[in-house]
Amino acid sequence: MPHLTSFVTLLAVLLFAYTGVRVSQARRATGIKAPATTGNPDFERAFRVQMNMLEWMPIFLPALWLCALYIGDKYAAAGGVVWIIGRALYIQGYSAAVNKRGPGFMIQGVAALALWLAALVGVVLNLTR
Repeated sequence: MPHLTSFVTLLAVLLFAYTGVRVSQARRATGIKAPATTGNPDFERAFRVQMNMLEWMPIFLPALWLCALYIGDKYAAAGGVVWIIGRALYIQGYSAAVNKRGPGFMIQGVAALALWLAALVGVVLNLTR
């Protein structure tokens, strides 16, 4: 059983939920009523942080789990932790200013790519056996 990968998955979903809470808080603080998604730069950054994470979840989660199944639980979980750290840095940077989102984005992007490539190698190796 990929217990470490399961734990990392729960952490990633928890981080995503946190971005939703931040959007709700930003709505209250700025007076932006749903369904509006524009009108205040602080709110717009919180909203984009959540949407960007939502956009990456379908890339990250399958790669994480395929890596766990074909390469190993420890490797997938390690890559997942790096992805979460990158996402956390992205949240922190983008929340402060748009031009500060780059380092976190790069870290999570490289982690997702590594997980995806590991998953691909694992699948291809198993197909050719």
